[in-house]
Amino acid sequence: MTSILSHAIRSVPASSTWAVRFSARSFSCSPLSHAAVQPKSKKTLAKNGVKNIVVVDGVRIPFLQSGTSYADLMPHDLARASLQGLLNRTNVPKEVVDYIVYGTVIQEVKTSNVAREAALGAGFSDKTPAHTVTMACISSNQAMTTGVGLIASGQCDVVVAGGVELMSDVPIRHSRKMRKTLLSLNRAKTLGQRLALVVKIRPDYFAPELPAVAEFSTSETMGHSADRLAAAFAISRVEQDEYALRSHTLARKAQDEGLLTDVIPFKVPGKDTVIRDNGVRPSSMEQMGKLKAAFVKPYGTVTAANSSFLTDGASAVLIMSEEKALAMGYKPKAYLRDFVYVSQDPKDQLLLGPTYGTPKVLERAGLTMADIDVFEFHEAFAGQILANFKAMDSDWFAQNYMGRKSKVGAPPLEKFNKWGGSLSLGHPFGATGCRLVMTVAHRLKKEGGQYGVVAACAAGGQGHAMIVELYPQ
Repeated sequence: MTSILSHAIRSVPASSTWAVRFSARSFSCSPLSHAAVQPKSKKTLAKNGVKNIVVVDGVRIPFLQSGTSYADLMPHDLARASLQGLLNRTNVPKEVVDYIVYGTVIQEVKTSNVAREAALGAGFSDKTPAHTVTMACISSNQAMTTGVGLIASGQCDVVVAGGVELMSDVPIRHSRKMRKTLLSLNRAKTLGQRLALVVKIRPDYFAPELPAVAEFSTSETMGHSADRLAAAFAISRVEQDEYALRSHTLARKAQDEGLLTDVIPFKVPGKDTVIRDNGVRPSSMEQMGKLKAAFVKPYGTVTAANSSFLTDGASAVLIMSEEKALAMGYKPKAYLRDFVYVSQDPKDQLLLGPTYGTPKVLERAGLTMADIDVFEFHEAFAGQILANFKAMDSDWFAQNYMGRKSKVGAPPLEKFNKWGGSLSLGHPFGATGCRLVMTVAHRLKKEGGQYGVVAACAAGGQGHAMIVELYPQ
């Protein structure tokens, strides 16, 4: 990691005006001027007149590379398994749950409200409402904060929030021409009308529309945007590979030491029981260096090795008002405190959600970077994480793009994603947010901390940040 910490930004050619202006600045991030470690306040973030909302516990089925053991299942199968796992872990009576909210991104058309289908499949009453939200990679973050809102407003006392994604079986559509023809055939009343439509079909009608992780507004894939972002912030291929190797190494260590206690076994129908994430693959810099550019070819720096991979998985957390949790005899894991959602330019700042969200949520909570004991950021790409570090550590960026007087500072690596991250553990788009929150809660307890920050970027140039406070032990 030496070169990550000692690398200074250099000027590089870039296509966008924003990138050119930023990379032309000769400020240095070597070493990153992290917020100084100071004795932090032990005050609680409880507010007068505001309900304390807690996470009682959370689980996730193992996150697997798409096309592996979950390939023959449907999204609601995975979501149902996470719900059943949460019920088993917490022993919460189903009838106590007031509401269920799940996040997902690429919807299965047969189960578009996957929260409802999973809830019914898991044995919840048909009287328990459930709905599904989508906000790209922060969909389960949105599910959780929706639950927080329901409890804070007094509508509910107990909410289950979660997320699911099944990239092994995504909807592949007929072309628009073929869809129109098929719909017209369905409306045709006579054989002559049907034949007249059929003879109009041409070979190009059969070309399928494949889903892509691309921005509708810009038509750019997220990987291509990540490559441009890395170039704008002068993040080298070596630095990205080093960071990715760190993620996989720490994830393997966390697995081996039994730290990922939110992971529950899942008996896949007709197959073996899955017990751990299967994308963790510590390699070597030499092996990673052999891979070719995945998006900007041939000279890009983003590769399969320093990107998160397509993942299947599901997660769930049990959220309650503190009063309700204590009345039921639970010892919560953590408080869910202040949170923010942010949005910026989806072309040049697509992946900078943590840079914009972190200072806002800290200000809302009355905290500084020095107060934070644990950071858990979503790792879409190694270059994205390192670009956020440099943006957060830049007064110039803060002043020119964020309207702030000074930088917030980059998270210290010794507090950052210490049990691996999305690069290694996997990233089911709709389910990662719950993993981040539970990792913060578990790390705070193990490491003796009090405050943690969850942050993530998302498609559309959006982002999320939340403060998690350890429940008093």
